[in-house]
Amino acid sequence: MLGINYELTVDADKFKKYGGPKLSYTNNQLGDELFFISRNLLFETGVSEQAVSIFDYNNNKVFFAAGKASALPFDVFAASFYLVSRYEEYLPHIRDEHDRFTAEDSLAYKNGFLQKPVVNIWIFWIKELIQKRFPAMILPENKYEFISTIDIDNAYAYREKGFLRSAGGYLKSLANFDMSEIIGRTKVLLGLQKDPYDTYDLQLELIKKYKLNSIYFFLLGDYGVNDKNLPIESRKFQTLIKMLGDYAQVGIHPSYGSNKSKEQLKKELERLSKVLHREVKKSRQHFLKLTLPETYRNLIDLDITDDYTMGFASQVGFRASICSTFNFYDLDMELETKLKIHPFAVMEGTLRYNMNVHREDAMHKIRPLIDEVKAVNGQFISLWHNESLSNQKLWLGWATIYEEMVKYAAAE
Repeated sequence: MLGINYELTVDADKFKKYGGPKLSYTNNQLGDELFFISRNLLFETGVSEQAVSIFDYNNNKVFFAAGKASALPFDVFAASFYLVSRYEEYLPHIRDEHDRFTAEDSLAYKNGFLQKPVVNIWIFWIKELIQKRFPAMILPENKYEFISTIDIDNAYAYREKGFLRSAGGYLKSLANFDMSEIIGRTKVLLGLQKDPYDTYDLQLELIKKYKLNSIYFFLLGDYGVNDKNLPIESRKFQTLIKMLGDYAQVGIHPSYGSNKSKEQLKKELERLSKVLHREVKKSRQHFLKLTLPETYRNLIDLDITDDYTMGFASQVGFRASICSTFNFYDLDMELETKLKIHPFAVMEGTLRYNMNVHREDAMHKIRPLIDEVKAVNGQFISLWHNESLSNQKLWLGWATIYEEMVKYAAAE
């Protein structure tokens, strides 16, 4: 992550004779090198409970304490690996109603550092140690980056649903005595009013205004309880996908139903590829359904190269305690893969539904996350949905919050 070319050796004599900048990661210092004491974790195979004791250092949380001789008072490499590999998600744990590892069970949440990309902060400490010890070394500077991602779970509220779904919608509204819903649906279907979820003009306007790097993830699963987007046969839906693909990158939003079916995932990928006339390489799981290592193995088998699921549904922050892209390491296989993981920091649904944050307070939660990422020249990724920009019902005023966030995050 520091952009330094390096060579690894286990030959102590070769190491001692080398005259250039060097560091050791072992039990005992070999000479006058930059020395980091190693714990056992990175020399083990398999997954087992680890003794994790959190303590404070430089106003940040650290763990895996090391001796005083070490350049840092903790094993920074083992601690980083533990967090970034999601080691704790391989250990026995209780899963939520959607079969997900929860934020509240994470080490970061329990110890108050979920909103800090501590791995990036630790890397800064290593960089400072190297520069102080080897002042002649020139280290490249990383550049902060903002990526706006939008999930299209339901492209339109009323349009393109077909007779049965529209009739069902009317019946549900009648049962709830919701006349405004009935009137709104009727006006949209008669072409008298814009569909409330059709917020794409606003999105494209903001992409142009702030020169955004944007990615859209489309849900193309078969209709089900948790998968309710439009049928891919809809010409209007296909046109929307192609149109947004002209202004932004496009990825698949694997359906709830595909999580345990690689065949279903393959079918959804083929649907999107056929519409776009090109291969699809990016993904984010619907409902953020992520089971390690199975979910990522399925993506790898189907040639997905980049995934954007790494984040929690119930809390904002950094699930892997990092705000930079990293390669997925399969702990069961003891193998670093080529699948690149892009962690996101905030989802509007988390703020609104899970954390009960009102729009007036939303930026108080979002701004500190952006500040943390900018401070370490990381990658800030946001997750929003087209319906939350509708300025209706629960989402009244949230389009303004989105632009506030974009403006603040896009500023250098």
